[in-house]
Amino acid sequence: MAQNFENHTKLVPAFHFFVLPVLALNLVWSIERAWKFFSAGTVISALLAAALVLLALLGRMFALTVQDRVIRLEMQLRLQSVLPPDLRARIPEFNVAQFVSMRFASDAELPELARKVLDEHLTDRKAIKKLVRNWQPDLLRA
Repeated sequence: MAQNFENHTKLVPAFHFFVLPVLALNLVWSIERAWKFFSAGTVISALLAAALVLLALLGRMFALTVQDRVIRLEMQLRLQSVLPPDLRARIPEFNVAQFVSMRFASDAELPELARKVLDEHLTDRKAIKKLVRNWQPDLLRA
């Protein structure tokens, strides 16, 4: 199946459909036990369950942050080679969300899209992605 705006989000089944639900269930169960059978042991178990959920979520956020930093660098280099001189000077004006959203555009449409994003101060990731006409898939995502 070809990647497009409608299906480009990445779900990791083992993480989204197993790890997170199991950790969430464990947290709820641990809180319930601490509530019903209050003791140092049940409170520590509930705290540990909360820490595990937080660890999983932070791990995912850290990976996505690193991915965004790599995309920012990739897009800065790509824009240097495809933008006309007047727009090249404006590359520092883009923010990470704009870089991440524009990465799906083909090289041919990128100058027009970049100009529109800057001139109209577009910052919404979904809105920018919807402007892409020739979707270039990104299959190496975290």
